[in-house]
This record gives sequence, C-alpha cells and structure tokens, in this order.
Amino acid sequence: MTAWQLQDAKNRFSALVKAAENEGPQVVTVHGKDKAVLLSVEAYQQLIQRKGSLLDFFQSSPWAKTDIETSRSGDTGREVEL
Repeated sequence: MTAWQLQDAKNRFSALVKAAENEGPQVVTVHGKDKAVLLSVEAYQQLIQRKGSLLDFFQSSPWAKTDIETSRSGDTGREVEL
C-alpha cells in the first residue's frame, strides 16, 4: 500500500484513484498517521460480498471444536476504602 499525505491526496485525487484501481488500496495520512484508505470498487465489493454472520464465521473456523476453558475466578478484587 502506498501512503499519501492528505494535501497530496487532495491535489492529485485523479492519480490517487488510478493508483487504487491499478495498485491496490491507498492509505491517506494526516500528520504522519494513517487516517483513511481508498479502495477500488472491485476490492470494496469483495469485502462486502462476504456472506454470513460472525457466528457462521466462528462455527466454520478450524478451531470451532476446540475446548476452551470458560470458568471465571471467584476473586472479586481488592477492597477499597472510600
């Protein structure tokens, strides 16, 4: 992914769109921090076409049949004087 400073992204928006289309997702930064990602329509549609719920995802996981310890400690923490 290529990073674009916000000012450059605004000034060269057409180039940003072409890069997203040809090279993949493009990151827009503000003060050196990632703030947004521009995707091509094809990449976006791949993301939204994933069907099923979060439950379906977990049930289809290779670890779905793994036994997980779900009991909690009886410790209630420390007492605090107010």
